[in-house]
Amino acid sequence: MPSRPLKRLMVHLDQGERSAVRLALAASLAYSHAARLIGVFGQRAQPQRIGVVANWPSPEYEEAAADNRRAFAEATEGLPDVEWHDVNRGSDAELLRRITDFARYADLAILGQHDESARPLTPPDLAEEVVLGSGRPVLIVPYAGSFAEVGRRPLIAWNASRESAHAVGDALPLIAGCVEASVVSLDMRHEHADAGCERLAEHLACHGIRANTEALVVEDVGVMDVLLSRVSDVGADLLVMGAHAPTAVPFVSAGAGTRHILRHMIVPVLMSN
Repeated sequence: MPSRPLKRLMVHLDQGERSAVRLALAASLAYSHAARLIGVFGQRAQPQRIGVVANWPSPEYEEAAADNRRAFAEATEGLPDVEWHDVNRGSDAELLRRITDFARYADLAILGQHDESARPLTPPDLAEEVVLGSGRPVLIVPYAGSFAEVGRRPLIAWNASRESAHAVGDALPLIAGCVEASVVSLDMRHEHADAGCERLAEHLACHGIRANTEALVVEDVGVMDVLLSRVSDVGADLLVMGAHAPTAVPFVSAGAGTRHILRHMIVPVLMSN
């Protein structure tokens, strides 16, 4: 049994094709953790045609919200505790504020990776804003791939920072009972990297989690690419890492590293700040 079980999950929903993937994963987690699932529908207003008086919510938005509510009801049928909300705001600032606020009242928020090639239904920095502003762990689901479950083979990016420690603690309910965990050190102080990995492995062992450890020795440039390569090499189904604001210090390039992962992630990523 997880030491801090997940009891309230929030999933962001929109008209995008990947919304159904996020919802399926969220419903699966809600079922396995006996948690309440909160669906939050919110997306940008579509541009008004010239000569048409602006009206919000538009008929198109209302239709999309109604369709989403039906899809949510179908996907969560059988779950005993669910709720659905329409953020119902058109501006980016208000959309970010409302979704971030909903995330604050959840044990875990589930959002999607921004797809630059798709129609922009939400602000491109939605996931980053919720991670840095909500104070809650956020599970970001890639815009490509299928993810029926997460946490069976997690890879933990460790650099002995406050953010990394938060991420590990927040990930415990997801990775409890995993087949095997990998701990990869990203601490640039090479003389401390091995020791930090081993101490984290001891901590995980107290929670019944067996972990392999590895200290990455890389130059400043390309740290995140090496990390993503290791995710693929070990067959990880979840990346756990701390998220850093642009002014932070622990990672080289700090916030840029967080954004690099958000752009190039290949498996779901749990981030905490």
